[in-house]
Amino acid sequence: MDVGLNQKMNMENKEQNSSGSWKEYFQLGDVLSYFTRVFKKPDPNQPANFNLRMMHGINKISILMFLFALIVMLTRCVTR
Repeated sequence: MDVGLNQKMNMENKEQNSSGSWKEYFQLGDVLSYFTRVFKKPDPNQPANFNLRMMHGINKISILMFLFALIVMLTRCVTR
């Protein structure tokens, strides 16, 4: 009898986890941790070559340009 109840509870938990909630869709922890990792000073113990440094530099420039464009678009939207 207990086995059937446990199976039913496991099925309900799987359904709840697979459906996803709105809070899960709007979690920004991973995004913010990426930004902090990209813009912090590089670790001197890690090997870095010229190509890797240029790639990270271009990523930083593209992130900053995207954020600037997003701010411009939002200010235009609000002021109109």
